[in-house]
Amino acid sequence: MVDAHALLIVTDKSRTSNAQLAAGLKLLKDTGVEITEEVPKHPGQLPDLIRRYRSRVDRIIIGGGDGALNAAAEAMLESRVPLGILPLGTANDLARTLGIPLNLRKACEIIARGHLHEVDLGWVNGKHFFNAASIGLGALVTRKLSGAVKGKWGAWSYSRIAWDAFKGHRAFTAEITCDGTVYSVSSIHIAVGNGRFYGGGMAIRSDAAIDDHRLDLYSLEPQPIWKLIKLAPELKRGQQCPQEGFLVLKGREIDIHTHRPKWVSADGELTTRTPARFRVIPSALPIYVAEPRQG
Repeated sequence: MVDAHALLIVTDKSRTSNAQLAAGLKLLKDTGVEITEEVPKHPGQLPDLIRRYRSRVDRIIIGGGDGALNAAAEAMLESRVPLGILPLGTANDLARTLGIPLNLRKACEIIARGHLHEVDLGWVNGKHFFNAASIGLGALVTRKLSGAVKGKWGAWSYSRIAWDAFKGHRAFTAEITCDGTVYSVSSIHIAVGNGRFYGGGMAIRSDAAIDDHRLDLYSLEPQPIWKLIKLAPELKRGQQCPQEGFLVLKGREIDIHTHRPKWVSADGELTTRTPARFRVIPSALPIYVAEPRQG
């Protein structure tokens, strides 16, 4: 007996004969989920597929990385069809934030159990994002990070490319307005987070949540290399605190102006340039999660 109908979208480069995926899809089918599968050649085709099927399915399952999920964000927001995530990417930062295991059979179990929770989305200059956006070093990493590097080094590719980016970075000045208060900074990296993780497992803030209806920002001032190395564990764990060298903020509306236009990377994709207007969109999208969540 068919109890539900799901559209499964697995990006072409992610679709393999993975035994975990096959076992997970069998589990879904055994629990009464009929699955229609589409394999787009590139993430840019996801929005059209979502819009084509949104009135014919009661859930949409996306197998891919954070880039594929970012490409789907606008259409998913329009459809409001529940989203299931199969983490088939390099970093899988959204899955980390939501506590979705990288084991694909277990990820399918989460979708089968059917616990839905509404998460926030970030918004920058008209484009939505799940995890975080960055200006400076983060955007430079995105520009340097190729598919070949990801394929060779996996999640470690972010750390490897970050070192190359640091050697070629330049400090910049920025005016940041957060919920009406203005701050002027000299920075090498500004990160604005909606979720908790970005950049291959770095935490934007240790207590950040994708359902807390706020954005978390930190700006890192120019630092000597020895000090950056010393700060690396804090940056990784999201334990930045207001101190010399850091500006740490949280709010619902953030505007960033730079002296010259700077690239903004959102969910690992170069999305727009400064001036950048950020907003949080509360409770924007229902997603299958491991356990019922409060809030």
